[in-house]
Amino acid sequence: MGQGRGFSAIIVSLCVLLLLSHMALATTYVVGDDKGWGFNTANWPAGKRFKAVYKYITVFNYNPSIHDVTKVDVNGYQSCDSSKAIEKHRSGHDEIKLGSGTTYFICSIPGHCQQGMQIAIHAS
Repeated sequence: MGQGRGFSAIIVSLCVLLLLSHMALATTYVVGDDKGWGFNTANWPAGKRFKAVYKYITVFNYNPSIHDVTKVDVNGYQSCDSSKAIEKHRSGHDEIKLGSGTTYFICSIPGHCQQGMQIAIHAS
């Protein structure tokens, strides 16, 4: 009976270690750094390396009464068209997980994307 409990404790410990190591691989980036999500953030990812083996969380900080964060496909990004949005966020502090490949975001408020409120983040 004592051996069963010891084995269970080892399994639980291994599961906790696995969970902690997975959490350690997560990296959080705040879009626009201290300035937050706003106009002319398109170049913000420059110099940052996003690797698909890690889980990246992007945080968009902005005033929700005048902006939003809309995830779009490449066509929506290039044309600043949110009509086929993949998802839309309006909290003012949105934490969004990135997958591998390129993820596209725009502000869907009329004119904002055209004024530079768009960002493409690539995780390889």
